[in-house]
Amino acid sequence: MSLRALNRATLARQMLLAREDVTVTAAIERLVGLQAQVAKPPFIGLWSRVARFRRTELVDLIRQRQVVRATMMRGTLHLATARDYVALRGAMQPGLTEGMRAVLRQRADDLDIAHLVAVAHPFFSERPRTFDKLRDFLAACESGDVRAKAFAVRMHLPLVQVPTRDALWGYPAVADFTAADGWLGRPIDEEDRARDYVTRYLAAFGPATASDVQTWSGRKGLKDVVGAMRPELVVVRDDRRRELLDLPEAPRPDSETPAPPRFLPEFDNVLLSHANRTRILAEEHRSAVFLPALRVSATFLVDGFVAGTWSIRRKKRTASLIVKSFDALSKKTREALEAEGDALIRFVDDDATQFGVEFVGR
Repeated sequence: MSLRALNRATLARQMLLAREDVTVTAAIERLVGLQAQVAKPPFIGLWSRVARFRRTELVDLIRQRQVVRATMMRGTLHLATARDYVALRGAMQPGLTEGMRAVLRQRADDLDIAHLVAVAHPFFSERPRTFDKLRDFLAACESGDVRAKAFAVRMHLPLVQVPTRDALWGYPAVADFTAADGWLGRPIDEEDRARDYVTRYLAAFGPATASDVQTWSGRKGLKDVVGAMRPELVVVRDDRRRELLDLPEAPRPDSETPAPPRFLPEFDNVLLSHANRTRILAEEHRSAVFLPALRVSATFLVDGFVAGTWSIRRKKRTASLIVKSFDALSKKTREALEAEGDALIRFVDDDATQFGVEFVGR
């Protein structure tokens, strides 16, 4: 597969070749969750993918507990459907444990994880609380490294954040956590369904290597799982002759399939879920997208590839979308981006009265 063909295959699964007429829950499950380090980006990610998406659709699902915000892949906050969270949480646990050990190193050696989970579960079940409150609680009843213990709880006890009714994007800037089983009214499946995990990844991000699956999940040791699944998968090679695996019936469109301009939010998973990201982001632009302090820029796609970054400037009642391109844009491309950008700024800042799209850079 050429680089363009690989790009189109990924975009097709990510609903970025055309907005699709699917329910919000179906879209979230197809994407295996949306990265949600900040509350707003998942809404933008769905707006760019789902036909006629409205903010209230997702807010309602969050308040109805059909969608949750929780620590998931790579130890980061994601939005996922309650059904997916319950089913896949067990497969996530090895990666979360590895992530804890990577951060804490020797500090993790003396932690009694089972004890900490047993102590923290009733604490968060009694009422929603922040991790600051958990650290205070542990300091009062436990000795030792309280911060390490609280982090271990975060990475081992299934917790979800609690939305508030007055939060525009579902969750306040600092949200409380509560025990997931109590919030959802059902137990969390602790079985390690690694094969299902890999299958869901390939459906959303393939064709891919085992290293790609591990990058997305934050979990090591999946190469054996992928290898065991090989008879069920198809094998393709990229233009560097690397072997990629895929689901037999997954879409692999022609490389010349048109890809319309699309705006992606900060932390969009399509940029984070492969060891080699050149299928969507050229290496020379990586530093403009992956920023210090683990920030990931909001970006836009032209012909399927990241062509620049964007931000919003708000002055009183005027909202402007600032589009910063890496390279010169044709008149036709600028017009298409302006139309898409105007719709985006009206979606995000719908309380403004004046809107604009400004191009900076080349």
